[in-house]
Amino acid sequence: MKLEPLGDVAVVATLGSDIDSGTFASVLSFAGAVTAARAKGITDVVPAYASVTVFYDSAQIPDSPTGAYESVCRLLESCSLRAKISPSVPMTKALEIPVCYGGDFGPDIELVAEHCRLGLDDVVSLHSEADYLVHAIGFTPGFPYLGGLPEPLRTPRRDTPRARVAAGSVGIGNSQTGVYPVPSPGGWHLIGRTPMALFRPRENPASLLKPGDRVRFRPITPSEFESWK
Repeated sequence: MKLEPLGDVAVVATLGSDIDSGTFASVLSFAGAVTAARAKGITDVVPAYASVTVFYDSAQIPDSPTGAYESVCRLLESCSLRAKISPSVPMTKALEIPVCYGGDFGPDIELVAEHCRLGLDDVVSLHSEADYLVHAIGFTPGFPYLGGLPEPLRTPRRDTPRARVAAGSVGIGNSQTGVYPVPSPGGWHLIGRTPMALFRPRENPASLLKPGDRVRFRPITPSEFESWK
């Protein structure tokens, strides 16, 4: 485990160099151990890919001759010894997300099909039949970075990002897929859109997904999209 400061507000613990299920299982286990420690001054624990970022309030860290950063590092080293390492990511929440593919909902699906040398129906079936794992939440509130995209669908980001992507848009960026929960700029190729709200600011937690959750996509028709409540 490698520990590095992130300014004077956080410590980044790097647990590996590869983005794979074994490393991510270690990330979730370590993040759980840090959270369970309920240490004074720790304000947030953020797992993602191969690292865990632990935010802290130095004013709340117990007095230490070596300072708050060193105190947090010692805490993390202790938590790493207590973390129960699993060879696979533990099963958490599984969510089915309805998606209307193509047309105005997925304006880039033909570009993806052309790049991948697939038919439009093949893009839809490959994308909707795969099982995905939430590796991180970021970029915008509630945006899930999903691993598990079938290799035949891997498509580079757009050369020119859009200034505005509609909320609910489902995109592909290199080896990942994801859903834009709120209107925002975006550079991924858009293949569909969901009527499901993934970011709900009036609820707690506001994000419908968290790292470690599982996702599957279910194709729906435009009329089903419009009638969604």
